[in-house]
Amino acid sequence: MQTGNHKLQISKKEKVLFPKSGITKNDIVLYYDAMADHILPFLKNRPLTMQRFPHGIGQQGFFQKNASEYFPDWIQTVKVKKVDGWLNQVVCNTKETLIYLVNQYTLTFHVALSTVNSINKPDKMIFDLDPPKGDFQLAVDGAKTIRQLLEEKLKLKTYIMTSGSKGLHVAVPLKCHENFDEVRQFARQISEYIADKNPEKYTTAIRKNQRKSRLYIDFLRNSYMQTSVSPFSIRAIMGAPVATPLQWTELNQRGMSAQTYTMHNIFKRLEQVENPWRDFNKNAKSILSAKKRLLELVN
Repeated sequence: MQTGNHKLQISKKEKVLFPKSGITKNDIVLYYDAMADHILPFLKNRPLTMQRFPHGIGQQGFFQKNASEYFPDWIQTVKVKKVDGWLNQVVCNTKETLIYLVNQYTLTFHVALSTVNSINKPDKMIFDLDPPKGDFQLAVDGAKTIRQLLEEKLKLKTYIMTSGSKGLHVAVPLKCHENFDEVRQFARQISEYIADKNPEKYTTAIRKNQRKSRLYIDFLRNSYMQTSVSPFSIRAIMGAPVATPLQWTELNQRGMSAQTYTMHNIFKRLEQVENPWRDFNKNAKSILSAKKRLLELVN
């Protein structure tokens, strides 16, 4: 396959990676080749965590942060500080890199919440809504509750996305003014405020046995070195569902679920619906004023 300045030899094209669906490695390569213009803006300049499945989704895959030593020298990397040393992570800014990683059996792309230009200060805040026992409607209710608080009371812009797995992600664009500790603490205060107001529906309990059929609002992704799944990534689930940005009104559609959109129907959607996250970066704000507004609500 010719991509940019590099000719990539795709290996084992006919290898089945999704046993029950019959989806082959070549199908995945063709998907990401066609999706490149849509997914690359969400990967650009972000340290990447690859979720790889060399033996298909029928066997356990693995997460990889460090670039492999055998990766070619044209693959861009960045050194990222961790507690006990450094990571050398891939930065996927080109179609060549994207397809090369897919050829290495990367099915899902997880990205940092900050860019290489400001690695210690996130440019987005994420609320990961994980519903119990497949209760997607509870995730929808939680997302709407978060949106109402953030937009109406705290004057922040919110965006919604299916995770492609079980629930929803609510994302908030930020100016890179505050570090991860500050943003995580703010996200925690928001989550706890909502859980305290609706204790029968929502919880911030990390342990599953403490959630008692309530929606878990996960704010911990807003931590240094944590990641979130990139929009338009395939998930390693039968049928190859795709993490998909939505318009808020789409949450009201009958039959909507975290896995509504797959690698098979996502392109038809993109032909019909303009990208709901197209103005994401333009609506970035500092959390300083929002923190003051939240403090007034709490008190």
